[in-house]
Amino acid sequence: MSATPNDPALLPLLRELPPPAAPEAVAPSAAQRARLHAALDALGSVAVAFSGGIDSTLLLKVAHDRLGARAVGVIGRSASLPPGELDDARSLAAAIGARLVEIDTDELADPNYAANPVNRCYFCKSELYRHVLPWARAHGFAHVADGMNADDVADDRPGTRAADEAGVRHPLLDAGFGKAAIRGLARELRLANWDKPALACLSSRVPHGTAIAPAMLDQIGHAELLIRRQGFPSVRVRWHGDVARIEVPPDDVERLFAARERVVADVLSTGFRFVALDLEGYRSGSLHRASGAGAPPR
Repeated sequence: MSATPNDPALLPLLRELPPPAAPEAVAPSAAQRARLHAALDALGSVAVAFSGGIDSTLLLKVAHDRLGARAVGVIGRSASLPPGELDDARSLAAAIGARLVEIDTDELADPNYAANPVNRCYFCKSELYRHVLPWARAHGFAHVADGMNADDVADDRPGTRAADEAGVRHPLLDAGFGKAAIRGLARELRLANWDKPALACLSSRVPHGTAIAPAMLDQIGHAELLIRRQGFPSVRVRWHGDVARIEVPPDDVERLFAARERVVADVLSTGFRFVALDLEGYRSGSLHRASGAGAPPR
């Protein structure tokens, strides 16, 4: 691979990506807004664990509106970050007017993470907060908060356990915000990513129990970027050794099949030997079958 997931050489491709279909968005109630404001005001100062996703973007926006310079975003830089996400995060923080601190993390150096167990996310978040919490304390921020919301509660999320063990706060959850209300308020506040599809880390494309290596993540990230360039903004390339199994939303399966010659050529160029289109379409947890694991990858 000549380009890494956040290589500037890939930025021209990112600029060509089409907008995704709009997801559900509803305006939050006045009570929800008031609870969110009160939760943030009570923190006094906060470092928001920022990913550039819609949840943490909304949290950083409202925290900055309420607390000003006493709210800051902190993002971890690592090989598992999908292509372009770091640059998007920088742009979003700049548009909000909030300071963004970048901290290098290396979850792949932890054998527990690299072995890719079902609770891999626990070790990823533990690594993140191992760096973020000391930084926050050293720079006078009383709390660290994340974008967990009401729709996350029903899921089995090992990363949430790591956050709770670290004392991370969940203002959106405390205020009763689910994903639709988050998108609704983000749209109202004109946040550029209000309708952005969810995008989990690249390691979630690898079956549990298969060890993760940086070159593998680079290959996955580059392949997804090239497919998105073909007009498929919501895509997962599931890694099965020489085989890339492509998932797009069910409504896009027929369209991708029609574009298969270009898509196959792009994916083969990243080092895969075979390319398969999953006819069931994208669904969270599809690698669950491959690994027999109990926690669904995204």
